[in-house]
Amino acid sequence: MLLDIQNVSKRYNKNNYGVKDFSMTIEKGILGLLGPNGAGKSTLLKMIATVSTPSNGIISLNKNNIVKDANYMRKQLGFLPQDFGVYPNLNAYEFLNYMAALKGIGGNKLSTRIAQLLEGLNLLSVAKKRIGSYSGGMKQRVGIAQALLNHPKIVIFDEPTVGLDPEERVRFRNLISDLANECIVILSSHIVSDIDTIADTVAIMKNGTLISYGNQEDSIQKVKGKVFETTIEKEVLSDFKNQHVVVSTTRTGNSLIVRYITDIPVKNSIEKEANLEDAYLYFTKTH
Repeated sequence: MLLDIQNVSKRYNKNNYGVKDFSMTIEKGILGLLGPNGAGKSTLLKMIATVSTPSNGIISLNKNNIVKDANYMRKQLGFLPQDFGVYPNLNAYEFLNYMAALKGIGGNKLSTRIAQLLEGLNLLSVAKKRIGSYSGGMKQRVGIAQALLNHPKIVIFDEPTVGLDPEERVRFRNLISDLANECIVILSSHIVSDIDTIADTVAIMKNGTLISYGNQEDSIQKVKGKVFETTIEKEVLSDFKNQHVVVSTTRTGNSLIVRYITDIPVKNSIEKEANLEDAYLYFTKTH
């Protein structure tokens, strides 16, 4: 599987772009797509999923132009959009059978597939209850199940862990890790911890453009030697933030232990080992 995105833009008017001149080649495995809210992640994913058409550029899957032949992508796609909705009066079995019909999926194996997904997402015990009675996290898990109904070869999850508790997040990560050997999985989030434990490669977006792309180690390497920790008084935190990119603060008595990113550290700072969150903040705050 090979997804090729070349010089893709989505323009709303003369000076307003959702995505601008975006290029990337994606192979099997898990791509973590990171960026702050409004970075253009959802706009990009909708174009890949053929929900929206690019203003410029080409998107191809296995050398097939999906802008011209959207059905080629749709037959192989599983998609969970950020604004996914459910039918509250249906139970999980009914809803998934309905979604299967929309996708053109049927046959003797459908019931088995639905049962497997409900079990894998810990929904079997509530599968006969109306979805309207579900919690937000349970509805999100139903959304994940519908994305996987057709054994897709390319799977797109846009902010999939919204509403999931820590145990559910682990279950979700395990589920998509199993997919990575056979599929292209694109996992979009503004939460680094959703990405850093499972993504093979990481792309970081800001203002509709791609500002970093590569494996996690490549991204982290670019911020190596720039991450420090020091102790400051609470009163100077605002001024400190104006001079440095602050990753985190921890209260200790009347002081703060501050983890920050800089080219020129303040006195008595200790260099720390960089991680993906440091890299993400470095790229989004300084580029």
